[in-house]
Amino acid sequence: MPNAKGTKNLKPPNPMWKYMGLGENFRPRVPSRNWMIFLTITGTFTAAVIYDKREKRRAQRKWCKLVEHIGKEPLGRQEMPRKLTVFLEGPPSDGLRAAQDHFKEYVKPILVASGLDWDFIQGRKEGDVRAELAERIRNSRTPPEQRTEESVVEEVRRRSGIKEFDGVRGDIVIGRHTWKEYVRGLHEGWLGPLTEPPKPSQEKTAEEINTSEKQLDSTTEQTSGISSNSTTEDDANSPADQALPPTEPEPKPEEKPTKPPQPAPLIKTSEYQSVAIPPDLPSELGPSTPISFPHILGFLNTPRRLYRFLNRRVLADQIGRETAAIILATYRPYHSTTTPLTATSFFSDDAEESPRRKDQDTAQTAEQQTALFEEEKEWHKSARVRVEGEPERTWLEPVVLDPRISSRMRRFELTAEDEARARSIVVPEVEVEGWIKGGLRSLGKMGLQAVGLGKKEKVSRGDDEEVLE
Repeated sequence: MPNAKGTKNLKPPNPMWKYMGLGENFRPRVPSRNWMIFLTITGTFTAAVIYDKREKRRAQRKWCKLVEHIGKEPLGRQEMPRKLTVFLEGPPSDGLRAAQDHFKEYVKPILVASGLDWDFIQGRKEGDVRAELAERIRNSRTPPEQRTEESVVEEVRRRSGIKEFDGVRGDIVIGRHTWKEYVRGLHEGWLGPLTEPPKPSQEKTAEEINTSEKQLDSTTEQTSGISSNSTTEDDANSPADQALPPTEPEPKPEEKPTKPPQPAPLIKTSEYQSVAIPPDLPSELGPSTPISFPHILGFLNTPRRLYRFLNRRVLADQIGRETAAIILATYRPYHSTTTPLTATSFFSDDAEESPRRKDQDTAQTAEQQTALFEEEKEWHKSARVRVEGEPERTWLEPVVLDPRISSRMRRFELTAEDEARARSIVVPEVEVEGWIKGGLRSLGKMGLQAVGLGKKEKVSRGDDEEVLE
């Protein structure tokens, strides 16, 4: 008996699918609901990542075009190029590699386009950058004949008659934690003594008392040992003792040598006002710029980290502008703000009534104090734990300034003309597209040229030949 409902007559599939190797019964259809959800989510996220990567490259390329003319300027054979100093330090609760990757991703492309040279001052833990900067400043203040450390490369250059760069250099400071050590080391180097001051006399008298007590104990032990030797000679010559084999001490496992801690600052922040400025202090210190380094850890902060990952183009444009100002060597004095900032929670909850906590609530109004202030809120809580008897914690202390030093500090900043010139730069799509789109574009050009419709690009070698000459 035939089926009452009947069967739906399906049209035979297109034989095109068979010849394409998809089978005789292949029928294209719309994906199911679950597949549509999966493809929509993955496609949207992939498109967001690709778009952000392309716009980030476009922003960096714009600032590279603004400064690339500096790399084409001629340089004498006996002259050194301008050299910048980059300050890097591992962020709180993380390693130095994170700071190095941040520099390579955002700062280095613009520096490479400008053709400038740079060197590093790197620190793996708190206090390394402060100690290294202060030591360099003290070494520069010391007369040349009294300096203990001198670079062999600089000595060879001096004998060969190579001139050092005579002009504005500049410091690039990555992150708020490095900036606080940079300011502290700057004050310590210029206001502190050239050598470590001697210890107080009280410590000397205490050491003399301890040495005299040790000498008395050693003399009493020697007298008691002489009297006991006469009684123990017979026992030592007994056959029972002679039969015992000598016992060798157990070898101790080799311990890795620990890195010595950084020396404490040679001057306290409370002593700034009572110290006279050195006569060789210049009227203007080398310009500097703090570079933003947003770094947040924790599983609960995953949404915020994901948002920042999809908006790296904004950070690349901001850092590119600051790096371009450093390269173009346009700077201004640091100014003071009018709106005080509230203190961040540097301490644990049980230490809210400590005197250091009350000192931290003081308003931070200078620009050197408020620079990158919002980054401290994202530091891991383990970096804010204090231990009794620990040395000075530069990361947790407020930024203390001396007006004689802070008034001489300068900050790089673009001029209005440079800003207008940067806005007029147009980056073509060819320079920012990915390898898929670039491959398709080159394939299309090759096809048009093969047919005879495309135009061949003429490459002029005139400028390159002049540069080589």
